[in-house]
Amino acid sequence: MINIKAHINNVALHHTIFDLPFAFMAALLAAGGQPSLHDLFWIALAITTGRAAALAMDNLADVKYDSQQPRMQYRAMVKGDISKREAKIFIVICLGLMVASVTQLHPICIYLLPIAAIPFMIYPFTKRFTGWCHLFLGLAIGMAPAGGWVGVSGQITAPMVLLCIAVALWIGAFDAMYGAQDEAFDKSQGLHSLATEYGAEGAFKIAVALHIVCVACFFAVGVMLQLHWLYYIGVGIAAGTLVYQHKIVSPTDFSRVTQRYFMRNGIVSVAICVCTWLSFLF
Repeated sequence: MINIKAHINNVALHHTIFDLPFAFMAALLAAGGQPSLHDLFWIALAITTGRAAALAMDNLADVKYDSQQPRMQYRAMVKGDISKREAKIFIVICLGLMVASVTQLHPICIYLLPIAAIPFMIYPFTKRFTGWCHLFLGLAIGMAPAGGWVGVSGQITAPMVLLCIAVALWIGAFDAMYGAQDEAFDKSQGLHSLATEYGAEGAFKIAVALHIVCVACFFAVGVMLQLHWLYYIGVGIAAGTLVYQHKIVSPTDFSRVTQRYFMRNGIVSVAICVCTWLSFLF
């Protein structure tokens, strides 16, 4: 019998809060404030199933490391709730659903899908050879707004690219901070991160710089598209959230790096998405 709960745990379904709001926001911008429910449904399904396949692949590739990492003992594959064979079947099903969803959007999307899929296909293995693996994760998540934008309009524009860069830097910097707590473990396993390359302090400094550029990119998107002032309130909330996240942790104190800390980053995507929608509504 399929353990649905275990598979949901394995792909951390609630983490779609980091990419789905930006996919919807991009669709909203590309459609001039009026994306169809048809497009939003298929965008949501494509993003959700693609992300689920990507995370299942990541966990499958890393299970030998996660099983030795005390912080990862809750994961379904580590606990044995999901076998490698079941994970592979799940990945194939999710990829099939993603492809089927993409075919329901703008025709050009199916041709661009391989390009969008490359980051999440290679991300699980980047920590084997580069400390900048976090930016590959960011790029994979950054494909969500690209998918939402192109799925509606069939066009690649400068504001869309800037939005994707902003999302990629946001996620990449946050992941570098979150992963810095594993510096000792990663070094013992021959894995790479910004913390193993530059130390936890260096990783945090790089994360600060990336988040500053990220907020600047979000602001620039609003300027380029001449968005309503309500949009900038969302950017302000996002910036405030990032400042707070940086204040409560340090390279020498990860005591507040909890699941609550992790999920609080969702405020960034939700705030900007909601304020973008409100800017069109009013």
